[in-house]
Amino acid sequence: MDAFYHNSSVSSLESTDTAGKVITCKAAVAWGPGQPLVIQDVQVAPPQKMEVRVKILFTSICHTDLSAWKGENEAQRAYPRILGHEAAGIVESVGEGVEDIKKGDHVIPIFQGECGNCMCCRNQKTNLCQKFGVNPLKSVMVNDGKTRFSSKDGSPIFHFLNTSTFTQYTVIDSACAVKIDSQAPLQKMTLLSCGVSTGVGAAWNVADVQPGSSVAIFGLGAVGLAVAEGARVRGASKIIGVDINPTKFPKGKAVGITEFINPKDLEVAVHEKIVAITEGGVDYSFECAGNLEVLREAFLSTHTGWGVTVLLGIHPSPKLLPIHPMELFDGREIRGSVFGGYKGKTQLPKLAKQCMCGTLKLEEFITHELPFHNINEAFQLLVEGKSLRCLLQL
Repeated sequence: MDAFYHNSSVSSLESTDTAGKVITCKAAVAWGPGQPLVIQDVQVAPPQKMEVRVKILFTSICHTDLSAWKGENEAQRAYPRILGHEAAGIVESVGEGVEDIKKGDHVIPIFQGECGNCMCCRNQKTNLCQKFGVNPLKSVMVNDGKTRFSSKDGSPIFHFLNTSTFTQYTVIDSACAVKIDSQAPLQKMTLLSCGVSTGVGAAWNVADVQPGSSVAIFGLGAVGLAVAEGARVRGASKIIGVDINPTKFPKGKAVGITEFINPKDLEVAVHEKIVAITEGGVDYSFECAGNLEVLREAFLSTHTGWGVTVLLGIHPSPKLLPIHPMELFDGREIRGSVFGGYKGKTQLPKLAKQCMCGTLKLEEFITHELPFHNINEAFQLLVEGKSLRCLLQL
């Protein structure tokens, strides 16, 4: 992995001035649920008012991309579509009115935007944005309701999660582009677009994990392991990882997990085991699996009186919370977390700086790297549970 970082050069934009022109480039296009992505030429229009066009240098795949590709939820209604929402790149050009970003800036695209002007953006209690918040059904740009991608014949190719990063060039709203230090390694910064920020932020911003506390994490994918990393940095004394895949355990140890539980190995419910080994339950639990039964186990694994459960998993099922209202009278709480509570444009640059200083072990999350044209192989690695993040170089 070190050789990959040392040998991968991040060059500046080509000297050819493409501003204001349509760019033809390669993209991985989804034509239907479960169908292999097709690497093909696409036309990328110039950015319009308050938009930026970004040359993507690195992108990776998370389970949200996988779910959309499979067609497991309503997010994948529009076809053809360019998926992807974890990436890093360099600004190629900016549209009218963009003042905080310029050509050549290093940026991270984010699915949870920050306009800075709406009621939510002005409120420090939330990281939601009324105009550019995450919306899996959105497939066009806010500015004019049109796409910036098209096939050679001019037919539209739709957007995904405010970002669409499975392409050599993408157009995003400036509210969804975070400028970072030009010295930050873009390979690693890719992870801050979603997985690591979501997990670490849940531990730091949403739960506010305290030194010496106990934590249980249900689901040890990249987000769950990022929670563990955040809890480790905060000084949690006991970090319990719960997963049915034992191959996740060695990686978990590297990011601070102190004890593992495989539900398949137990004769009692997981929460009963956790309550027994923690003398009443953990201070914080994190549900990262997107499963209602797991959510209930996470909730019951926390200590009465003060236990906090943070919900991070995506739940496409129409079923409601498996909690009786009276159970909340025991003093336990459930909190939802979107993008780790981070206001992307104002707070993510600081997280990037912390990563540059070695606060977080980002390299632990990149388990594979492949050239962009092998994107279907990268998807298969995630399907088979063999990768946390496969980094694709464009």
